[in-house]
Amino acid sequence: MLQVRNVTKHFGGIVAVNNLTFSMEDETILGLIGPNGAGKTTTVNMITGLEKPDEGEIWYKGKRISGIAPHKIAQIGLVRTYQITRVFKDMSTLENLYVPVVWQRRRLTSPEARARELLESFNLWHLKDEQAGNLSGGQQKVLELLQALMMQPDTVVLDEPFYGIHPSLKKRFTDYLKILNKEGGLSILIISHDIPTIMDICGRIVVMSCGMLIAEGSPETIKNDQKVVEAYLGASECQSK
Repeated sequence: MLQVRNVTKHFGGIVAVNNLTFSMEDETILGLIGPNGAGKTTTVNMITGLEKPDEGEIWYKGKRISGIAPHKIAQIGLVRTYQITRVFKDMSTLENLYVPVVWQRRRLTSPEARARELLESFNLWHLKDEQAGNLSGGQQKVLELLQALMMQPDTVVLDEPFYGIHPSLKKRFTDYLKILNKEGGLSILIISHDIPTIMDICGRIVVMSCGMLIAEGSPETIKNDQKVVEAYLGASECQSK
């Protein structure tokens, strides 16, 4: 479904992503991990159209999407959330869910029913009229996911979705993602520093360090990979150009 092919991205003299290649199968949960500065968010920004690769190509469902505007990528079924949430804080919780409907190509027959269904899945319907800025950080993370789901995507990219979430809400969040994947067929790409959760929820994991792919495979394979251990312990140093 998603292919990143020999992608490189520079910021001045810094090589943020260096000849990166990996793929994601349909209806799977893929983890993208690595130490700080590994190039994960830059990679996600290129996949979702916020950055354009200097070299290489990105393909989604057989269509080259590298260089395409973010809203057009969202319209073909690939949406995202952000490390720092971007909900509309001066709008109500319910109004936040209506915003994506305006932009999507596939119109919902009943956006009101869909919004209520999503909010009730997290017991948030009673907060429908609350300003989003008054929600807790974890609730805003959930709201941003629900915004993405209003667009009925095929693939969701989640950037640090578990950061700052209360453990009980995180458990509900991860259980919900598993249901979306297994019962709804949603493909999910997760970028996170929460390694235990990534190991639990992902069927396959891609590891980056210094902008490059250093390992990929099952959680068990990644857990026992010496290159991954060294990258997280800081034993391997990035080579500057």
